[in-house]
This record gives sequence, C-alpha cells and structure tokens, in this order.
Amino acid sequence: MSTENPAAQWQDVQDRVAAIRQETARVIVGQDVIVEHLLTALLCKGHCLLVGVPGLAKTLLISTLGRILGLKFRRIQFTPDLMPTDIVGSEILHQGEDGSRQFRFAAGPIFANLILADEINRTPPKTQAALLEAMQEKQVTVGGETRPLEEPFTVFATQNPIEHEGTYPLPEAQLDRFFFELRIDYPSLAEEQEIVARTTGRGTPQASTLLDAAGVLALQDATTEVPLPDSVVQSILQLVHSTRPGSELADKEVNHYVAFGAGPRASQCLARAARALALLRGQPAASIQEVRDLALPVLRHRVIPNYNATGEGITSDDIVAKLAAAL
Repeated sequence: MSTENPAAQWQDVQDRVAAIRQETARVIVGQDVIVEHLLTALLCKGHCLLVGVPGLAKTLLISTLGRILGLKFRRIQFTPDLMPTDIVGSEILHQGEDGSRQFRFAAGPIFANLILADEINRTPPKTQAALLEAMQEKQVTVGGETRPLEEPFTVFATQNPIEHEGTYPLPEAQLDRFFFELRIDYPSLAEEQEIVARTTGRGTPQASTLLDAAGVLALQDATTEVPLPDSVVQSILQLVHSTRPGSELADKEVNHYVAFGAGPRASQCLARAARALALLRGQPAASIQEVRDLALPVLRHRVIPNYNATGEGITSDDIVAKLAAAL
C-alpha cells in the first residue's frame, strides 16, 4: 500500500474485500467464519485442510471463490489408484509429421491457481507427497526439468471425518504444511431453509467475477503491510510456546495432556493470518482479538494430544481454546 495516496489505496482494498464477501454471500448461505478463514488463507498464500461430512457445499464454496477472484480452478478427486503423474503431469512421446519422435510435457491439473484436492486421505502416501511437495516448493519436477507453478497458488484439501476404511491419514509432518485446518459444521435450521429455497427452484444464483490473478496478488501484497504491533507478536509467541509440554509457559494441563506442541511455523502462520484477518475486517492494525479468533484453525492440527487426553476425551480444540481465551 505504498503509493502517493495510501488512504485511497486502503479504501480501494476495503471496497474490493467487501465486494468479494458480498458476492460470496449471494451463493453460499451461512458459513461466514469459514469464508472469512478461507479468504484469510488466500491472502496469506496458505493452504487449507477442510474437514466435514459430505454434502456441506465444500466444493461449491471453493469453486465460487475461484470464480469471484478470477482464478483458474481445478478439482482433483483423490482415489486409491491416483498416481503422482495424474496430478503433476508427465512426459508423453510425440511423433511429428516427419516421423521424428520427442517427449513433450503434458501438464497435470496442479497447474492452476486454486486446487481442490477432494478427499486427500483416500490416496496412498506416494501420491499425497506429490501434492504436498508442490504446495511447499510451488514447483514440480518431471523428466528432470523443474517447472514453476502459477501464482497465486493455493490448495484446499478436504477430508471426510466419518469414513476411515480405505484411507491413508496424513502424518503430522505433512499436516503442519497446511496453514489452517477448518472444521465445517452443519447449517442452522434457518440457513438450511434458505439453502432449500435457493437451490430447488428454477435457477440458482451464480457468482460474478470481480478480480483476476493480478488483483489477488495485489491484495496479498497489501496484507504484508498491515501493522503487527509488538504486543500482538508477544501474544502469539506466548500462545504457541504455551502449547509445548515442558516449556516454562506450559501449564499443568498442557504438560499432562499434550504429547507435542506447535512448532515455529505456527507462530509465522498466526502472525501472517492476524494481518490478513485485520485487513478483511477493515482494522488499521492486527490485534490480540485476531490472534484469539485464529488460534483454533492454526493450532488444532499442530497440537498433538497424548494418551491421557485420549482416555479422558480431551481434544486439541479443547486445549487450544482454553489457552487462547487466557490471552
């Protein structure tokens, strides 16, 4: 936001954000917090893991965001027989008109701006690793040649929490690469009534395109310039360190119920996300409230409960929520 008129640019950013949220609400009923967190991740160039039962409009939500933001959207259905080349692409032998033969690269669906990795835990670890490498490095290597992925590049992966047969759960080290883990819940009675009214008539609302890839990159750049006060940084560090058993900031419950706490990546994610959420809310700077609101999606998959917690029904959400409330 470093222009000759920062105030005008700030207002332009706010107008764009408000238009995106309004347009999303035309198609998606409810899920306001989920939409806010998905936009936060996009502004931070972060990837999300969405956990929810089938039928909660996860695909519709992500494809709608892609349409509104003018991004190239691809959906990859993960299955047990999916191969890494089905994601990143492969070298194909091509025969020319003169009879010559040469290998040509056929790009896979990973070459897009917004990827929906549907039911990521249904594919074997080898194929999961191909996607996670692209997420981390923002590039793929096929046939000895490294090819960069288009910017912006974000992966939203989904998991079904109720089916475990035939699945390959993501290891904690791979889960840590996801910026957020979001839990999508059922709509309320009033929201479901509105969903039925909107989707069972002659026509359903269609989102309009408001931005393009360059516009999204500009918003991502604007996010990094939102002030992050020292007091907020200290709150982030206090929260993350308090999740680590054995730390001087860990309380008795953490030492009793937690096997492994969050690493430094959690502090980085909280700092970036607090800036982005402040921008989405029209705040001049990030505050401790943004840190509290983001604690669960950032930390729930990075705090690993031990056997004591499992035996007593204590979840990572319970632990993180209590620590965040104490800030």
